[in-house]
Amino acid sequence: MNVLLIGSGGREHALAWKLAESPRITSLFVAPGNAGTAQFAHNVPLNPLRFPDVAKFIKNNAIDFVVIGPEDPLAAGLADFVHSLGLPVFGPSKQAAQLESDKWFAKELMRRQAIPTAEARSFTNPNAAVEYIQMHGGSCVIKASGLAKGKGVTVCYRTQHALDAIDNIMRKKAFGDAGARIVIEERLTGPEVSILALVDKTAIYVLETSQDHKPVEDGDTGPMTGGMGAYSPTPVVSSDVLSQIEREVLVPTVDGLRRDGIDYSGVLYAGLMLTASGPRVLEFNCRFGDPETQPLMMRLQSDLLETLLAVAEGRLAKINLKWDPRPALCVVATSPGYPGPYKTGLPISGIDHADALPDTKVFHAGTKLKDGQVLTDGGRVLAVTALGQTIADAQRRACQAMALIHFDGMHYRKDIGHQALRPGQ
Repeated sequence: MNVLLIGSGGREHALAWKLAESPRITSLFVAPGNAGTAQFAHNVPLNPLRFPDVAKFIKNNAIDFVVIGPEDPLAAGLADFVHSLGLPVFGPSKQAAQLESDKWFAKELMRRQAIPTAEARSFTNPNAAVEYIQMHGGSCVIKASGLAKGKGVTVCYRTQHALDAIDNIMRKKAFGDAGARIVIEERLTGPEVSILALVDKTAIYVLETSQDHKPVEDGDTGPMTGGMGAYSPTPVVSSDVLSQIEREVLVPTVDGLRRDGIDYSGVLYAGLMLTASGPRVLEFNCRFGDPETQPLMMRLQSDLLETLLAVAEGRLAKINLKWDPRPALCVVATSPGYPGPYKTGLPISGIDHADALPDTKVFHAGTKLKDGQVLTDGGRVLAVTALGQTIADAQRRACQAMALIHFDGMHYRKDIGHQALRPGQ
C-alpha cells in the first residue's frame, strides 16, 4: 500500500516509524515530515489545509490510505475531504473533531450525557468574564475554547492571575481566533492521566494507559506546554478505574455524538484528572497524543497499519493488539524560551549516539535538515523514548540518552514519571 501520513511532529515520527514496519507498506509519504521521518519515508512539502493540492498528490502517487496526525487538518475537515475521494482515512470528521476544536461544544455534550467533568461557564465578552471572576474569585482554570497547540490553558490561583489570563487570551489575542471564546472552569486537584481509545462505528478499543506532563519545569511547575514527556503504562490508573472511565466517559461520549448524528472514527483521547470524587474529564482530543504516542508506539508489537486501516474500514471489533509488557518513558527536549518565543536553526549534535543505545529511540519533532545538518525548527525539538524493566529504569535510560544530545539552550525535565515512582526508587 502507498500511505500518506499528515503531520510533522514527534507523534508523526513515531507513527511513521511504526507504520514503516508493516510488510504491507510499499511507499510511505509524510507531509511535511521532519528530519527524523526523512530517514525512512518520503517527506513531501504538502500543505494539508490546501485540499486541492492534497487531492492532486493522492492521485499522482496512487495513495491507498491517508492517516491524519495533527488536530488542525481534522478541524478543517480533511478527513471528510479524503473520504469524498473514495479513500479510507484514519481520523474523525470535522463535526466529530469539534470535541477538540471547540471546548464549549465538548462541555455541552458532557452535560447532556452526564459525563463527569468540572463545572464551567463560557464567555465571548471579556468584560463579562472579568465580572464573573470578580464575583466568584480567581481559583479556576481558564481555557481558550479553540485550538491553541496545548498552550491555551492557564491554571489560576488568585483573582489577578485570572484577570491577566482573560486579558492575554481575549484582548491581546495570544492564541488568535482560538481565544474568541473562553471557558472558565472550577480548578480540580489530583493526578492527570491520558486515556486513548480507538473508535469506529461498532467498537471502542482502549489502548494502554499513559500519563503526560504538561508544565515546563520539574515538579509540575511553570507554564503549560504541549507536553514535556509521558510514560506508559501508568500505575496511577487501576483496572477498576479504567473500567469506570470506559463506562462513564468513553461510551457515553460516543453515544452522545451518535445521537447527534455524528459517527466517530479514529482516536478518542480523554485527558482526565483523578479527583477524590473520581475521574473527571479535563479535555478531549481527537488524535493521538503528543508525547503519549511515542511510548505507546515503543510498546506496540502489533501491525499499526493493519490496526489503523481496520478502524477506517469499520473492522475494529476484530483487532486484538499486543504490547511489550515493559514500560516506556519519553522525555521531550525544548528550545530555549519555549513555550514562549524561541529561536530556530540551532545545530543539534549527539542524536546518533543516543539512538544507538539499546531499547532507545529519538523521535524528532521540531527539526529540519539543512546541508546534512539537523537543526532545531520548533519549540518541542525531539523526544527521547526508552523501554525499561521498571518505570525508574526507563526514566534512567531516557535521561542517559538525552545527556548525549546537545543544542544551545536545550531544556528538558528530569522527573518524567515522578508520580509513579516511590521515594528512593
